[in-house]
Amino acid sequence: MESTTERTVAELIAARWGDHRPGLWFEGQTLTQHETAAGAAVRAALLADLLPPGAEPHIGVLLDNTPEYPMWLGAAALAGAAVAGINPTRRGAELARDILHTECRLLITERTRLPLLKGLDLPGVRLLVSGTEEYDDLLAPYADARPDASRATPADRLLLYFTSGSTAAPKAALCSQGRLAAAGRSLAEQFGLGPDGVHYVCMPMFHGNAVIADWAPALASGAGVALRRRFSASGFLADVRRYGVTYFTYVGRAIQYVLATEPRADDRDHSLRLGFGTEAGARDAVAFERRFGVRLVEGYGSSEGGAAVQWSPGTPPGAVGRAGPGLLVLDQGTREECPAAVFDPAGRLLNGDEAIGELVNRAPNPFEGYWRNPEAEAERRRDGWYWTGDLFYRDRDGYLYFAGRTDDRIRVDGENLAAALIENILARYEGAAAVAVYAVPDPVTGDQVMATIAGTFDPVAFTDFLAAQPDLGTKMAPRFVRVAERMPVTATNKIHRARLRKEGVRCADPVWWRPQGERTYRLLTEANALPHAEGPLAPTRGPSPVRRQGLEPRTR
Repeated sequence: MESTTERTVAELIAARWGDHRPGLWFEGQTLTQHETAAGAAVRAALLADLLPPGAEPHIGVLLDNTPEYPMWLGAAALAGAAVAGINPTRRGAELARDILHTECRLLITERTRLPLLKGLDLPGVRLLVSGTEEYDDLLAPYADARPDASRATPADRLLLYFTSGSTAAPKAALCSQGRLAAAGRSLAEQFGLGPDGVHYVCMPMFHGNAVIADWAPALASGAGVALRRRFSASGFLADVRRYGVTYFTYVGRAIQYVLATEPRADDRDHSLRLGFGTEAGARDAVAFERRFGVRLVEGYGSSEGGAAVQWSPGTPPGAVGRAGPGLLVLDQGTREECPAAVFDPAGRLLNGDEAIGELVNRAPNPFEGYWRNPEAEAERRRDGWYWTGDLFYRDRDGYLYFAGRTDDRIRVDGENLAAALIENILARYEGAAAVAVYAVPDPVTGDQVMATIAGTFDPVAFTDFLAAQPDLGTKMAPRFVRVAERMPVTATNKIHRARLRKEGVRCADPVWWRPQGERTYRLLTEANALPHAEGPLAPTRGPSPVRRQGLEPRTR
């Protein structure tokens, strides 16, 4: 790995000037490291003339993963500006809100995204459309620009990336040049990433994962970058071979999608060494390594940078890593440290009600706040500590286990359950391509457990499966099972839990339920959707709680 002393992203960009090795691949196009740095310098010079004086130096980027994206990131770094990654799955007033909230004076987009902007009221926002004659004419006068990193400082704001927008207006987390450069160096050192590597950026670049965990370490180590316009499971291995990819990152269900492709005899014929990400799950990580010969490292890091847990050799199966200095699992009510987890011989968590709490970082951390959102900042920085909003438990050796988001906690008969634990068990069910577990209200008090399974479902086989799981607690079995053809996901391939919770049993898919005292599941229909303590809520006006067609059981 290259030895770097650069403290800003601007310095990392400038260091690529004069490096004529291949540095960026995209759809048959190859740019050298020098050409990529030159492209950033040209756009930085344009920015200096286009950004209104006195305004926040923010530019919105509404692009697929094309070469324009990393060049505009580099341009912003050189110009002392910041990029707001705009999520193309947002629509109408929500999309306009994101652009205006981050005070973008320029919006960089492409022809295919123009329909999203039609009819939006975006006062004070200038639109630049890449690939047009007007766009090329704007860049032409700056063709001789060279990258100058002298104006950048580590404290300069560089990223405003949206997070946690499933139930309310998303928050724009801040990331400085210094933090992004440091994150790139840290990951490059942790994984031994060097200048001969090729990083595959297939996750969307408007999200922190692709920029912080994939592009930044490539920049810090001098590695090349292969861009995929949008993630494609069927194109994954072909891209790895075409570009000689050695490292990639993932989030959400990306690994499941790749595993769902047809196996081939040459699945191990490639250059890939390592994948780094979140939410693949232990089962899929094992399956991926068995099939492709590639180790996946499941890490944990809050999007905002306030806490991180690193995997290390010796980490037990299912654990994320050992708790570092300052990281504690605290009871949300008493704010006292939760006791260590106790397991039975089958690995079942026996004291989840006491052991599961919120992960809190009481040590100094690089969280830099949210743009124009003091309430959200205060929630994260309670008592001067960083509260992650994520549930964990720890074993007696200090290893941490992820248990879901704080709003994933399910309280059944006075006992707190963690959705992530139940999901890990249900993922073993043969018919499940994907599983999500969440709470629905109990008619009397607390919650009941509901699961959505994407795949096939046989009520008898599923009941037998539950009975055979030694680590499934008595209150963990789902009362309701929604059977879907595919799991609803967010723009970053994460399961859209907020939508599932909101729809509950009143959804367009078949729902099976197990009444109190009965062994197996029955199909939920209008006839049995009556109000009683152990059953679903009574029908209300609006959509029917069950689908009128397709009510026959799906069997394996």
